[in-house]
Amino acid sequence: MTMQRSRQSFDDRLRPIARRLYGYAHALARDLDGAADLYQDTVMRAVASPTAPNGERQFRAWMFTIMRNHWIDQLRAECRQPEIEPLEEETLASAFVPVSLETVIVNQLAVRQAFKRLSVHHREVLTIVDVGGFSYSEAADMIGVPRGTVMSRVSRARQALCVLLADDNVAMHPATTGRRSS
Repeated sequence: MTMQRSRQSFDDRLRPIARRLYGYAHALARDLDGAADLYQDTVMRAVASPTAPNGERQFRAWMFTIMRNHWIDQLRAECRQPEIEPLEEETLASAFVPVSLETVIVNQLAVRQAFKRLSVHHREVLTIVDVGGFSYSEAADMIGVPRGTVMSRVSRARQALCVLLADDNVAMHPATTGRRSS
């Protein structure tokens, strides 16, 4: 590590990972306001820290770990257990867009809705590995479990996501069922 690199501003170090870090916050918080708060709290905690890891990978893992630990602290403070929240019929129906829009958009919405229905552990591990781009070993270090546990959780999470996205579990928007009022 050169001296110049270790003196990089915090903003310069955060910029390349900001989008993935925010994505992780959104996966944990499950709503935009909660994600924004979690992201801001994480950045504030990191800035307030007297030291930060020098390497890019270490810095990235450190930031994700700060976020995860803060999120866990919030859950404990609120005295609630994370669990799957079933989607109400209104929410599910409003998640789909008219057929005239691109199929890609519909697929993105379906994946987001299915992702929100995953358990906390499944959302967390998929976000760390698939969104954050961390290796299984890095993810294991971050969440404090063995590498094999991360691998099995990722596998189960992907399977659960596939089940949620199966044709049997996808509801058509009422406007697309072919019924028209005369």
